[in-house]
Amino acid sequence: MSQELQGVSQVPQDGVCTQVSYDNLVSHTPRINQQLARYGVKFGLYKDGTFNERLFPFDAVPRIIDGKSWDFLERGLIQRVDALNLYLADIYGKKQIIKDGVVPEDFAFASSGYLPQCEGIMPPKGIYSHISGIDLVEGDDGVWYVLEDNLRIPSGASYPLVARDLCRRCDAETFRGAPIRDNRDYGKRLREVMDNVNCGGINVILTPGRFNAAYFEHSYLAEQSGAVLAEPDELFVDNEVLYYRDAASNSRVGAIYRRLSDEYLDPLCFLPESLIGVPNIMSAYRAGNLAIINAPGNGAADDKGIYYFVPKMVTYYLNEEPLLQIAPTYLPFYEEDMRYVQEHADRLVIKDVAEAGGYGVVFGSELSAQKLADLKDLIRREPRRFIAQEVIDFLCLPTWIGGKMVPRKADLRAFVLSGAKTNVWPSGLTRYSRVEGSSVVNSSQGGGFKDTWVLYQ
Repeated sequence: MSQELQGVSQVPQDGVCTQVSYDNLVSHTPRINQQLARYGVKFGLYKDGTFNERLFPFDAVPRIIDGKSWDFLERGLIQRVDALNLYLADIYGKKQIIKDGVVPEDFAFASSGYLPQCEGIMPPKGIYSHISGIDLVEGDDGVWYVLEDNLRIPSGASYPLVARDLCRRCDAETFRGAPIRDNRDYGKRLREVMDNVNCGGINVILTPGRFNAAYFEHSYLAEQSGAVLAEPDELFVDNEVLYYRDAASNSRVGAIYRRLSDEYLDPLCFLPESLIGVPNIMSAYRAGNLAIINAPGNGAADDKGIYYFVPKMVTYYLNEEPLLQIAPTYLPFYEEDMRYVQEHADRLVIKDVAEAGGYGVVFGSELSAQKLADLKDLIRREPRRFIAQEVIDFLCLPTWIGGKMVPRKADLRAFVLSGAKTNVWPSGLTRYSRVEGSSVVNSSQGGGFKDTWVLYQ
């Protein structure tokens, strides 16, 4: 559903167009951002060897998605995440999708996210990606496209949660009068996911500590879900069981929502130099005494190159046609695609599959002739390292910047939770570019965020 560049949107409800106004929220934008700063809703970055912390700018003009559009997105997201979970079980188990030639063996196992240490491990209830962050954009043609699957440690759910709460305080009348689905149950949904796979013990959210970029989120979600927030030195493994130590006693941990990358998780299994991991945590996991959320090794399925195969996974595992579209994508790994990329690189977006946060994304149209030639040469030399995509002209949303309403490119990170069943949180993190004409919306690249209003109708 498109929005006009004004403070009122037309929303179909019971066959009648209802006006949803956000004028009052716009007037409260400075106050809301002040409150966000006060509560520590910030985004931290390491740059040039220095830790920098800054406010994640919030725009009170929401993204609005009507009920019919959301219902379609919900079905497509559940379908996609279910297929990805089946792929992870397969790739670390029987590898039938490889044997049947759907995904090339040398391509699948060349992924930097594939971890041989996870071979043969079946996580509790067979769930690998408990919390999936799926990034989408709405094209100017009204079609939603999946841009990326985030199955390792997707962040961002806390920002629309706390922003919605502050908006309600500033303008309760807007939320009483508009048919907006409530998003305040994310903590409950997260707790249900953790309880579903818990192997006996308490729920813990593992944070690397205060200087992690998403520390605010770690502490906020621990509070919302009722889990214990723990740093690595508060955890230890004894006889293949994980424990949390505090001043009173040692408590067994049954499920841990880890907020650090695979390679730092266990220095005895992955990087020996890791100072933020928990020694032997993988032995507790391998023994079936611990659920790790999300499962180690999930990067084998959210590799940007594997993205190309996800529609095939939906058909292969679910015997269904994919509901959600992906951007037209080319793999230089294939000779035919390599030729296409070499001939059309000046109009494609090139992505380094190992990068994240908006890094490693290059628009061929913005490169000089020499830099484009250098990039094409690099792609020839390292074909598995890159994918290329057609540029999608995606929707601009009304955004309040500098005292006026302006159009800015925006994406949506939808959060899909897999527990007793797979469900989609009726909200999401809408990120927008603060730079006119730019399609890079990542917070690490200076973007801001909005609330996402999902309507009943």
